[in-house]
Amino acid sequence: MQIDTSKPSVARIYDYWLGGKDNFEIDRIAADQLTKLVPDAVEMCRDNRAFLKRTVTLLAEAGIRQFLDIGSGLPTQENVHEVALGAAPDSSIVYVDNDPMVLVHGRALLSDAGHAWVVEGDIYDPGGIVAKAADRLDFDRPVAVLMLAIAHFVTDDAELSRIITELRAHLAPGSYIVMSHAFAGERTGDATVQGVQEVYAKSAAGGLTPRSREQIGGLFEGMELLEPELVPVKSWRTSTPPDYTKPTTIGVVAKL
Repeated sequence: MQIDTSKPSVARIYDYWLGGKDNFEIDRIAADQLTKLVPDAVEMCRDNRAFLKRTVTLLAEAGIRQFLDIGSGLPTQENVHEVALGAAPDSSIVYVDNDPMVLVHGRALLSDAGHAWVVEGDIYDPGGIVAKAADRLDFDRPVAVLMLAIAHFVTDDAELSRIITELRAHLAPGSYIVMSHAFAGERTGDATVQGVQEVYAKSAAGGLTPRSREQIGGLFEGMELLEPELVPVKSWRTSTPPDYTKPTTIGVVAKL
């Protein structure tokens, strides 16, 4: 499987920020450019992982036994299967990504896992993702779909709405969608936003679009948003007060 090192990879940038070694110079250059623009980028990345742990634990304790992680990224500490299986040993987890390095490393990590699998899939093809995941998950029963730090790489609003609508059509009542999404910050200058967009435009992702809380919430119309609804991931069910003044990622857990 060919790994493209001519463009930065979102998964490898995150790996670098999390202290991993599965990244290349081109990824580190892009990551350093981003941290100059957004000094809290590494902290935001770690806050996102903590949000993953809290939400997966919450849903496993609520009775969810099936997890579909779209845009899973490179394996790191406290992956979805580790958290889910720690809370509910009978859970099943399917990871989805289209990055060749993610697929290779994920399959090597999970070769003996038994309850977790990696499939190749593209966020732009939710039906295809469900079809592949259906070999391991029963979509007639509730599934928790995780879309952490991935939806903002769908730069077109109408396209993102289509993806979420099609995905929801495959989910049984009682399913959940967990999302974290880039939020520019009320005091963030246009030059910073443009700079971040320019870096990601040169990556394999092709761009990034921060959205408002209203835009993010609109994706889940008709679903129940778990309290505290749309807040920075750092503040989702923690004692940290929400701060909307600077760049962050908004977390939401929505129940069908």
